[in-house]
Amino acid sequence: MDSVDEETPFVGSKSSGETTKNHWRDVHMLSSAFLLVFLAYGAVQNLESTVNTDDNLGTISLGILYVSFTIFSLLASLVVQVIGSKTALVLGTTGYWLFTAANLKPRWYTMVPASVYLGFTASIIWVGQGTYLTSTARNHAKECNLHEGTVIGNFNGEFWGIYASHQVIGNLVTLFLLRDTSEGGTSGTTVLFVVFLFTMALGTILMSFLSKRDGKGENKPRGPSMTFSSAVVSISKSVMAPLLDIRLLLIIPLFAYSGLQQAFVWAEFTKKIVQPALGESGVGGLMAVYGAFDAICALVSGRLTSSLSSITLIVLVGSSAQAVILFWILLKYGTTSGVLGIVYPILMAAALGIGDGVFNTQINALLGMLFKHDTEGAFAQLKVWQSGSIAVVLFLTPYISLHAMVIIMLTALCIAVSALLLLTLGVERASAHPSSES
Repeated sequence: MDSVDEETPFVGSKSSGETTKNHWRDVHMLSSAFLLVFLAYGAVQNLESTVNTDDNLGTISLGILYVSFTIFSLLASLVVQVIGSKTALVLGTTGYWLFTAANLKPRWYTMVPASVYLGFTASIIWVGQGTYLTSTARNHAKECNLHEGTVIGNFNGEFWGIYASHQVIGNLVTLFLLRDTSEGGTSGTTVLFVVFLFTMALGTILMSFLSKRDGKGENKPRGPSMTFSSAVVSISKSVMAPLLDIRLLLIIPLFAYSGLQQAFVWAEFTKKIVQPALGESGVGGLMAVYGAFDAICALVSGRLTSSLSSITLIVLVGSSAQAVILFWILLKYGTTSGVLGIVYPILMAAALGIGDGVFNTQINALLGMLFKHDTEGAFAQLKVWQSGSIAVVLFLTPYISLHAMVIIMLTALCIAVSALLLLTLGVERASAHPSSES
């Protein structure tokens, strides 16, 4: 079985206890850094369609961002292999800085370049995150003689649980600092964005203290020694090689659905269900509920993850929670008054948050367990399909009805779950007759 080498950040040997503490320290630090960066960015993203309304600047900027994210994700695995996962994490935060700063003066000439650049940095920070966390988990499992799948599940559970709480904190900060004006606008946005730039700075500083874990990058062409021809070959391999693996092909529908359901919450659920029921001021509070259930579910499902079978079972639970809400919207839901008009959107937000928490932890754990020879490539494919699906929803939203979007979601969910079941059966059959080792 392949193992990921760790480049030790300190000279000299370490005791087992010190190494174990370093692994956990890096998980805590990585999770906290992402929380600081994304409590700011998540809130900024939620505000784009309501604050930057001139010529749909906010919505179009997000669409450009996710198209850029999709394109650059094709190259992200190569970039991360060349510069290392820690460098990718630190560099990746600069795009979120620039995008937030552009919102201080939102014009086409500031927002569009910032969106394109954020697409690039988002691709490398997320591939770096998946690679770094998986490398840390594998090393921890190997050095402490623990079950690798369980450690990967636990580390992903902590990361995604802490990360998901950004929705709660970021939306509460927004709720506290923003005020509606009598002219129908919003005041306090400048102070809000400055506060967010400060929290992002803290996140970047925290990432710089991570131990360096470059995985298997030492065997890849690096830096100035890489010729044009070798770069072309490396890019072709990073894009095409993962698509030749039947296991990845069976997970791609789940990648796509995870992006669809996230964009559905941002673009459709908040606009067409929450806002009519609770008003614009209620969107932030309900997204905080969504984030709270997302975080709790990520922590719990990560603790329950140990193998492909457990992942499949947990995904079925999360899928069922979201399917119930989608069928409810499609067949019966209508805006009502009184207490039920508040309770229904809260229940929907909770179930959608449970599903998102499941998909985040389980997809990342699944890639960590199955793709040991090309971890960067697998996580890059996740972001290609996830961000591509988000971009499609953002561009489709103005032109299709809520019911049409729900039908697309249900169809995608059925395909994703069916493909995952096929994968589980295939892998279990291969383990029962181990003629080809993954």
